[in-house]
Amino acid sequence: MDVPPESQAAPGSAAHTATDPAQAAALFQESVAIMARLRAPGGCPWDLEQTFDSIRKYTLEETYEVFDAIERRDFPHLAEELGDLLLQVLFYAEMAANEGHFTIADVLGHLNSKLVRRHPHVFGEEASRAAGNRANVDAAADGSSAAVLRNWEEIKAAEGLHAGDAAFTSRLDGVQRAMPALAEAAKLGAKAQKAGFDWPHWRDLLPKLAEETAELEAEAASADPARKPFVEAELGDLLFTAVNLGRHLGVDAEMALRGCNRRFRARFKEMELASARPLEELGPAELEELWVGAKRKLAESGEGL
Repeated sequence: MDVPPESQAAPGSAAHTATDPAQAAALFQESVAIMARLRAPGGCPWDLEQTFDSIRKYTLEETYEVFDAIERRDFPHLAEELGDLLLQVLFYAEMAANEGHFTIADVLGHLNSKLVRRHPHVFGEEASRAAGNRANVDAAADGSSAAVLRNWEEIKAAEGLHAGDAAFTSRLDGVQRAMPALAEAAKLGAKAQKAGFDWPHWRDLLPKLAEETAELEAEAASADPARKPFVEAELGDLLFTAVNLGRHLGVDAEMALRGCNRRFRARFKEMELASARPLEELGPAELEELWVGAKRKLAESGEGL
């Protein structure tokens, strides 16, 4: 297999610095060792208490922080955020190793094989096939990114054929799980609609919202910690219904929520500016008055949306 040089000139650029593999390997080895120490007996109590379910929310949070740094082109911050995202990978792998499922070496092995397998135009057809490629593709690709993408999809499809998948394929299997939950909910609803499983009109979702709200209220009224999974399930049902209401109205739920978050930030900041005292010293009525005033001021200035 050809190994890329440590640095080379990139097309269209005066200079290009590539990663030093030896330095990266040493630092990665150190990171793996640190994570193992944190999870070892006598390590960090918090890290030792974590499970796959308890840290998954942080994975999504770190992913969005990476997105934010990219959107702002804040490259120093992006380097830090990518490190935080990598921490999630190390955490999952170490927990899996502790439970005897797999190790970080298995993660890297799968990744390396996949990269070689799906890039026959770079590593050669022989290396690609040795890494598991079963598709017949044009290994040359002639420097065409379109050809590279076609090869990628054909190789990926061939992997699925040889993965021992179940014979039955649901129409919902085409909706990837690896996407934000709001987007996944909208796509699932759209797929189900094609089978006739949907609400006829957006107004029909309003009673469903009330129904899901009542079910959530009933579960949340219990003080029993054992009911928390049921509270989470009912909140999920409520959110799923709200997302599909947006779909019927032609509104993207993710964008709607991002807009809401932006407005909340602006209104809350306006409250802080308008108050003569810290907000935590104010009562509910005073806070509500500031909130209404902030909404009105921003609406009048054209910043309400």
